[in-house]
Amino acid sequence: MAMSGGVDSSVAAALLSHDGHDVIGLSMQLYDQRDGDITFGNCCTLDDLHDARRVAGLLGIPHYILNFERQFKTSVVNNFISEYENARTPIPCVHCNGELKFSTLLERAQGLDAPKLATGHYAQVTQEKDGTYTLKRGADLTKDQSYFLFSLTQAQLACASFPLGHQQKSEVRAYAEQFNLPVAQKPDSHELCFVPDGDYASFIEKQSPNSGKPGRIADPSGSTLGGHDGIHRFTIGQRRGLGISNSVPLYVTQLDAKTNTVTVGERSQLEKTNLTASDVNWIAGTPPLSPLSLSVQIRHQHKAVKATVEAEGVARAHVTFEEPQPAITPGQAAVFYERETVIGGGWID
Repeated sequence: MAMSGGVDSSVAAALLSHDGHDVIGLSMQLYDQRDGDITFGNCCTLDDLHDARRVAGLLGIPHYILNFERQFKTSVVNNFISEYENARTPIPCVHCNGELKFSTLLERAQGLDAPKLATGHYAQVTQEKDGTYTLKRGADLTKDQSYFLFSLTQAQLACASFPLGHQQKSEVRAYAEQFNLPVAQKPDSHELCFVPDGDYASFIEKQSPNSGKPGRIADPSGSTLGGHDGIHRFTIGQRRGLGISNSVPLYVTQLDAKTNTVTVGERSQLEKTNLTASDVNWIAGTPPLSPLSLSVQIRHQHKAVKATVEAEGVARAHVTFEEPQPAITPGQAAVFYERETVIGGGWID
């Protein structure tokens, strides 16, 4: 059981233990937190690791803390910095789930002879009659986290367990009280664990001093409207913090890392009807042979909308939306759904 010290993973551990499973709690140490000048958000802290250990003790299950500092820096932090420097907007939680929890952590779990790796995600995995595994949205659609799990392979899904997949968040809180868990009233985390106070630009500049290169802010015709202190400070659809005035609201419509140029325009210029995605993972293991009529979600908080998805080779896909979509952002994930089932997903080019 991957235990973060939060209420979700704690309740998941309690439910599994209560159902008679032989549960081993594993927590990931992601940072050397002895350095006093590092400020953390409200997750992945030493206090969280302590909470995970307290819950494990209450449940009477063994608990181990695994040092994943090197892997976390390589797979998550370095990718986060590189993406922003290349004018893309990353989703570190996807890399953390796919490359740490369901890769490195799963290997450690299997080393303990555990056939399943459970997490506190609000998602569901089922096995079909033909033996393949499907990934579905969590029953609580307001907490659904299947978007972050699109990169999971058949081998990983075969070992995945999501005890909260059928639960509502209110039920999870009630279970936490019922089991007398010390984290029952602990608030949910909504921050990146490694970015202090949400100031990702300052974090990037501290980790990569060459990131703050001045550049131009231009209109769609290429005329200069102003300057900026680093392209990593911008994302598609951004309105605030542009440092320029105009008679109508302006939004970031394009980022060019090669020329270090931020292009801005009116809201209508944000809308597009298609995208291409790379490094696509098809949950079934193989790409579809013909175009599919699906729903596509282009951000975590974006409501999936109707689109045609066509595979381009094994690991690319072209998406055409029925209606124009605003702020299609390179670096974010496009996840393909058939009703509540995840068909696949990839990274927006």
